[in-house]
Amino acid sequence: MHGKVSAMPHGPLRLFQLSDIHFGAEDARALTWAKACIAREQPHAVVITGDLTMRARYREFRAACAWIKALDVPVTVEVGNHDIPYFNLYQRFFAPYDRFRAIKKLVDTELDLPGLAIVPLRTTTRAQYQRFPWSNGWVTDKALAECLAAIDAHPQGTRILVAAHHPLTERRERDGKLLTINGTRTMEALAGRGVMGVLSGHIHDPFDLTAQTPAGPLRMIGAGTLSKRIRSTPPSFNEIVIDGDGLRVEARNLEHVATADMQIQGVPENAEPPRDPGEPVAPVGTVPPSDLPEH
Repeated sequence: MHGKVSAMPHGPLRLFQLSDIHFGAEDARALTWAKACIAREQPHAVVITGDLTMRARYREFRAACAWIKALDVPVTVEVGNHDIPYFNLYQRFFAPYDRFRAIKKLVDTELDLPGLAIVPLRTTTRAQYQRFPWSNGWVTDKALAECLAAIDAHPQGTRILVAAHHPLTERRERDGKLLTINGTRTMEALAGRGVMGVLSGHIHDPFDLTAQTPAGPLRMIGAGTLSKRIRSTPPSFNEIVIDGDGLRVEARNLEHVATADMQIQGVPENAEPPRDPGEPVAPVGTVPPSDLPEH
């Protein structure tokens, strides 16, 4: 499911990064607003970094795919852990991406803009022998090899952004808990190829952090959610402007909260509201009293 889409901008490139729209728990007001922004402002591309649905039900996918297909700009879509069938184990293991068929050409699709490539990196898996549940990420050897091969196919000097669902942090800093399997090796490989940044979702709060690797620094950019399942910030999406070698991120939201007050300064384990000491909380601190049930 790989392909290329071209666009011809004038001046800086502008991308909208949406994530965790979670049809089934969607925020209709936020989605209407985001769609209106896209229609009015016509970004050069939209990057959706996973979790289109809440539980990968057919009705959720129908609604998500219809919403995405109505966007009149180039779009690439990553698969999130919520997008793999949860109750139907046969389909989970033997046809996990069948429900994407209405937007099949957009899934894991590389976007080629002038001087910039947005390259997919799959971080979701059908199962993980290392642990259960399987909600966190795993960059398999195959997924990493495909991503690196796609990067290496571009001429030297091409700016590269990598799109994934899970942040690549492998271990939680405060206690060493395993988060994304093979994340450390992946970050080093991407830093060694000089990518501009890695776009991800999964945790429902925006961030803009720099990881230090043996191969150099790697910028990690996370988008918030457009669902009702908020963590510590109101629903939002990222506007990313690339001008030459510069990259600027704005966490746009309906509440008009400044980007600095929206972004968290660490990568948490998941999208649950922060309850434990040490969990990163955005300065705006919009923590709901309870979380929506996952099922």
